[in-house]
Amino acid sequence: MTAHFPPDAARPPRVGLFSTCLVDTIRPSVGFAAAKLLEDAGCEVDVPPQTCCGQPAFNSGDRATTRALAEQMIAAFESFDYVVAPSGSCAGMIKTHYPELFAGEPDWAGRVERFCAKVFELTAFLVDVRGVSAVDATYPGTVTYHDSCSGLRELGVKDQPRRLLASVEGLELEEMKDADTCCGFGGTFCVKYPDVSNAIVEKKSANIAATGAGTLLAGDLGCLMNMAGKLQREGRPVRALHVAEVLAGMGDEPAIGEPAEKGAKR
Repeated sequence: MTAHFPPDAARPPRVGLFSTCLVDTIRPSVGFAAAKLLEDAGCEVDVPPQTCCGQPAFNSGDRATTRALAEQMIAAFESFDYVVAPSGSCAGMIKTHYPELFAGEPDWAGRVERFCAKVFELTAFLVDVRGVSAVDATYPGTVTYHDSCSGLRELGVKDQPRRLLASVEGLELEEMKDADTCCGFGGTFCVKYPDVSNAIVEKKSANIAATGAGTLLAGDLGCLMNMAGKLQREGRPVRALHVAEVLAGMGDEPAIGEPAEKGAKR
């Protein structure tokens, strides 16, 4: 797949890394992993001052706040060749819903369309744009993979992370039942409907455990936090990591929800 805005071949493509709110505040290692993968793919990476993409406000019906955040996002990243996020949810929000916010506005519509065309989820960018087919990483053990709703349904992210994981030395992927079914997080959904959310993640936890995998991977930190919390409350010995961490060779980091001094166990 070719990029919509191919950079000057004489220089590396300039990538603005959108770290996302959850990565910035909860799991910075995902951001470092994403930056490493992008640099290994020959990109010049920068992390400009940034704020929320606006998804929580959008999902709550607050279009005015969403619009203000979208304008800030565009201003912060518009100068880059590409905008990459280690999150199908945030990238999907931008590519799918920003055009809705500016529809029918001649001064904005074309600008937003051009901006959204260069926004990508991390693994999709690596595989589809940069042509990465393998990574230099080792992770001995069996993993299973959860497809996040936004990444899968809004962006078509499914095969890309699996292609890259297939190149990780020692890693064996064991697919879970209903890997593409929601984990129950859904952003504000889990707050508004906790009983329904818990019932959904309970099924997901059982499917994860049934694989016998020692590690759960996904491309969205919100999903991972939700599933990791449920697995830990049920006493299931399954580590949860962002797929970028494993692909970048950072799989020995304490897993999500683990104390910092706890080492990797697979």
